[in-house]
Amino acid sequence: MKLPNCTSAVTEEELQHVYTSLNQVPIKSVSQLFKVLSDETRVKIAHALTIQDELCVCDVAAITDTSVASASHHLRTLKKHGLAKIRKDGKNVYYSLDDHHVHDLIKIAIEHQEELEE
Repeated sequence: MKLPNCTSAVTEEELQHVYTSLNQVPIKSVSQLFKVLSDETRVKIAHALTIQDELCVCDVAAITDTSVASASHHLRTLKKHGLAKIRKDGKNVYYSLDDHHVHDLIKIAIEHQEELEE
């Protein structure tokens, strides 16, 4: 497996272990998750949902300076990919982040970027 001209200290066994481990992880799904978060509006929405636990579509539209239709589209995309969930209360639909993993992912990404920009 190790390339002939490679002079790194990583052994053939270590390299094989990494290769095997990579094939046991849902790489394609993780990649899709980051594609969903590659949109600035969706990151704004996700970040807003780390600040306020639940928001309705009109609230999301107001804080992202988008139309209700656009906010609804982005929220549906987040929900479709398992990043957000809904709770219905009469005619109102409230969105929140799906679980603490999504919350942590957004918070860590923002903290990382803030450190890079200091």
